[in-house]
Amino acid sequence: MNWRIGISALLAFVTTTFSTGSARAVEVKHNTDYNISLAGLPIAKASFHTEFNADRYTISGTMNSAGLADIFAQTSGQTSVSGVVGRYRLSASEYRVRYQTGKKGRAIAVQFRNGNVLSASMKPARRIPKNWVPVTKADMRNVVDPLSGLIFPADARVCPQSVPIFDGESRMDLKLSAKGTKPFKTDGFEGDVIVCGIKFVPRSGYRKGRQDVDYLRKLETMEIWFAKSDAANVYAPVYVRIPTRLGPVTVWATRFGG
Repeated sequence: MNWRIGISALLAFVTTTFSTGSARAVEVKHNTDYNISLAGLPIAKASFHTEFNADRYTISGTMNSAGLADIFAQTSGQTSVSGVVGRYRLSASEYRVRYQTGKKGRAIAVQFRNGNVLSASMKPARRIPKNWVPVTKADMRNVVDPLSGLIFPADARVCPQSVPIFDGESRMDLKLSAKGTKPFKTDGFEGDVIVCGIKFVPRSGYRKGRQDVDYLRKLETMEIWFAKSDAANVYAPVYVRIPTRLGPVTVWATRFGG
């Protein structure tokens, strides 16, 4: 799996923080850290800072390769999103991500209005192969960005849920199915979390027949766990497990709040 697909998946599955369930006048801040491993070996770390004031929110985050991943090529990413807090979901106005592996990098920017994409840019532009599945105008309506897409205010359903994501190039659905609850403990949180199964459904903006996309599409055993932040009054991811041919990729929140 290349880094762009990888970071999009991780952002969609993991690197989301918090919003209020309703507008509030007092500014709220939240920090979350994640460790990412492959077959038990560390490959990356991520940290996110969220601020929201009244009905506005901003999220900024960084991701850096670690452990064995640095032996092959150092990888880093920065991302940010801002928008309006709604009762049942966040509605982004601007989403940005920049990532670099070795000497190669790319920057993506997306402008939204009321859940619809106004513009999307990528620098440098990608060469489009013949077997590319193009993104249509219909694909860019009623969508969410990867950062805001997995934030669920307390009044909203966590799973089952279908999350329509556009990351600036690719359009995908994440279909969440209820799998009960489990205990979870980390710095800043201890209690039961909601467990959801994940089904990855690619829609457009990818090369047809690509092995990593086909592999993710066929997986039936991916999981994501959501913990509730009482201060922010939302559910957000604290654990993700994605099986791969080399062993499971796991993402674990080492800090949840504070």
